[in-house]
Amino acid sequence: MSLSTAEVSERLSARDRTTLGVLLVSAFVVILNETVMNVALAKLMHEFDVSSSAIQWLATAFMLTMSVVIPTTGYLLNRLSLRTIFILAMGLFSAGTLLAGLAPGFEILLVARVVQASGTAIMLPLLMTTILDLVPSHRRGAIMGNVSIVISVAPAIGPTLSGLILHSLSWRFIFLLVLPIALLALILGARLLPTGGERSRSKLSVPSLLISIPAFGGLVYGLSGIGSPDAGTHLIALVALGVSLVSLAAFVLLQLRLQRSDSALLDMRPFLHRQFTLALALMVMAMLALFGVIILLPLYLQNVRGLDVLNTGLVMLPGGILMGLLAPGVGKLFDKVGARPLLMPGGLLLSAVLFGYTQLNETTPLAMIIGMHLAMSLALAFIFTPAFTAGLNPLPHSLHSHGSALLSTLQQLGGAAGTALLVGVMAAGTVAAAAAGKDEIAAQTAGFSNGFMVAACVALGIVVVAAFMGKSDAEPSSDVSVTTEKTATAIH
Repeated sequence: MSLSTAEVSERLSARDRTTLGVLLVSAFVVILNETVMNVALAKLMHEFDVSSSAIQWLATAFMLTMSVVIPTTGYLLNRLSLRTIFILAMGLFSAGTLLAGLAPGFEILLVARVVQASGTAIMLPLLMTTILDLVPSHRRGAIMGNVSIVISVAPAIGPTLSGLILHSLSWRFIFLLVLPIALLALILGARLLPTGGERSRSKLSVPSLLISIPAFGGLVYGLSGIGSPDAGTHLIALVALGVSLVSLAAFVLLQLRLQRSDSALLDMRPFLHRQFTLALALMVMAMLALFGVIILLPLYLQNVRGLDVLNTGLVMLPGGILMGLLAPGVGKLFDKVGARPLLMPGGLLLSAVLFGYTQLNETTPLAMIIGMHLAMSLALAFIFTPAFTAGLNPLPHSLHSHGSALLSTLQQLGGAAGTALLVGVMAAGTVAAAAAGKDEIAAQTAGFSNGFMVAACVALGIVVVAAFMGKSDAEPSSDVSVTTEKTATAIH
């Protein structure tokens, strides 16, 4: 998909602002849905009379679908117009949301989550690619700050919103309250978004599509099950990881061959840009830390402190709001000073807060926990916008969609890896502490401390990588873009 091959103006037109506004609202709604179900799983397990392992598939199936669909979005964004792909994404999401709200049983709800995830997977790459196409590189930070709200704030407040709904209403309203907003966005987008632009005529690589399923789906499934205490599940997860690694290698080799004729499902040439590769590593580590805390902190508040679902969500709500308020300002600051002056203090603060989390116990004041969560949100605000803006800025126009798809894919894998790694470390620490004779609360506290310690060490990695980030490069001129792509083709 390409909105325009001409130079964009300094000031966005009214139509461009409308386009970005519709996409931002739509992306926020669909990404919010990714974590909104987590709090409701226990209630749904009782409602449908299914096991805990079965109910987890409502979250696992969503992640698996996302991981398989996102890598195809680079191809889709090049083939279809903005309006067409938006209607596809929001149409799938709205249909899945309606089906979920009316689902008579567990199986239908599971299918609905898969349909929802198919639409969700397309939205974020669509949003980022559109921004890259419409906004000059020296002004993208301010706009990308709004994307940070979608990426980080929406998942963070999802559990809070779910807790508030479940406190007074049926679980079905988790979906039914979102549906009118999704339908309104769909109607507005279908009427207002442009249809024109140059589109690629490359054919879909069916072998790439087939290999991508075990490659990315197997990786997410393996990561999500690797920390399971059940020996059978653990073994299946290890097998899935093995199959995934082999499939990933085959997938990458196939893409390197296909991109010579511009027919790759997911073009690997963005990795030739050093800034993009470093930013991608930063995003994976940041998502690992974010999703790990999104999982560990609520478990600590409920299992160690005895808070209910609603109060757990309220404790975490101020941090999510702060991140949303800061993101646009951080984006404007990025446009002035670049990435490194923001990333390094952000990484140091994030690591310091996570080290502080290792000292949590059953008597830690809630006010202190809220303050630490606010500090963590401040740190993440200084990481997300600079990382993905600095990474995507240097890419030539022809690689916008594939760069966005790669970034979204690695974000998803980072979140899955963070959840699997930190929950696994926490569970192992809890078992070890219980075996050493500690009581249940003390053993769980020790497990959480271990999980947060690993997250803190990962956050230090952000500081190390940020030190190698150069000044944010502007998007290459058309001549440079052509030269870069010819060089990349020659290399592969």
